[in-house]
Amino acid sequence: MNEVVKVGMADVQTIVAPLKLRTSGLGSCVGIVLYDSLKKVAGMAHIMLPDSKQARQMVPNRAKYADTAIDDLVETMLNMGASRQFIKAKLAGGAQMFSFAGSSNLMRIGPRNTEAVKEKLKELHIPIVSEDIGGKSGRTIEFDSVTQLLHIRTVHEGTKDI
Repeated sequence: MNEVVKVGMADVQTIVAPLKLRTSGLGSCVGIVLYDSLKKVAGMAHIMLPDSKQARQMVPNRAKYADTAIDDLVETMLNMGASRQFIKAKLAGGAQMFSFAGSSNLMRIGPRNTEAVKEKLKELHIPIVSEDIGGKSGRTIEFDSVTQLLHIRTVHEGTKDI
């Protein structure tokens, strides 16, 4: 059994094989896994909000936001020996957990997080190889750095690997 590194909410962690990464409580949050399959370096971010420019704190938690968490994750992976041209992404989460009558764009947190993550990955030229996005249920995800499979357990829907 390989050791599992837990990724909390608004947290970023990086590993090298054979370790695994796990985060739970992905509702409207997006779990993003970046990995370099040649160097066996991987990282996971549990992103809560799309944009750090809306942060109220003077020094925001950079892991909380799509724009800053992904930058930090890539930089850490490169420092661990990953090659930018080999980094790929897998995504899960971004559910619309609650429905509101006449909901404003502000309440669409899951879809906005997903859009922000995809936009940032596009800007960095990081391909998304698979995703399990949207819906109305929470997820727990675990990334195996050896097999490069992302195991997803979705509330009321069972499990799958992508």
